[in-house]
Amino acid sequence: MKLKLDEQGHVVVQDGKPVYVHDDGKEVAFDAVGTVATISRLNGEAKSHRERAETAETALKSFDGIADPAAAKKALETLKNFDDKKLVDAGEVEKVKLEAIKAVEEKYAPVLKERDDLNAALVNEKVGGSFSRSKFITEKLAIPFDLAEARFGSNFKLEGGEVVAYDKAGNKLFSRSNPGEVAKFDEAMEILVEHYPYKDQILKGTGSSGSGAQGGGGSGSGAKTITRSQFESLSPQEQSAQAIAGVQITD
Repeated sequence: MKLKLDEQGHVVVQDGKPVYVHDDGKEVAFDAVGTVATISRLNGEAKSHRERAETAETALKSFDGIADPAAAKKALETLKNFDDKKLVDAGEVEKVKLEAIKAVEEKYAPVLKERDDLNAALVNEKVGGSFSRSKFITEKLAIPFDLAEARFGSNFKLEGGEVVAYDKAGNKLFSRSNPGEVAKFDEAMEILVEHYPYKDQILKGTGSSGSGAQGGGGSGSGAKTITRSQFESLSPQEQSAQAIAGVQITD
């Protein structure tokens, strides 16, 4: 990106911040003070994460070879209650171990299921709610939020109670206006839609056809068209989005 200059060659300033122009033409006021503070904070967090990881790795070495420490501990406690004379046979020992582990798993299975159900509900509320409340989707997209979620929902994850967006390569999407910070939901959606090959079919008020679409068709009505092979290569969610947008399929 490069600095934006006025006709006299002076740097354009917005709210006391120099304006930069990205390669795609978007203009962003660069907050240098905020960026320095963010970098300092991220460096501190990285050091803290590294130290915690080293401490955890040291502690975990004592559990080498144990796949489930909690179940193993419970099984050993159960074994202590049996008469040693009854455990002479190796097969009986193994049987007791397996029964002890099974008892623990059965006891805590409902708890684990409840935890997983609650976590799924939380993800649905946070991620799904972000789609239903999105100003970008309401104002810019020609498809309802549920179809937008069906297409782009997999790009969002819940991390630390916050909705975080990723591109198709698995990289986090960072904000352009706040360097070093992850993009908020609407900004992330805008970035994802910009790189979506069929964005012209889902954006409101788009007169031209986009990648994979052809203008014309439909008795001069200006309806967008797409070939059948292109349509069949899309996912079911993308096919639904094409149908909602009124795209016509040609052979």
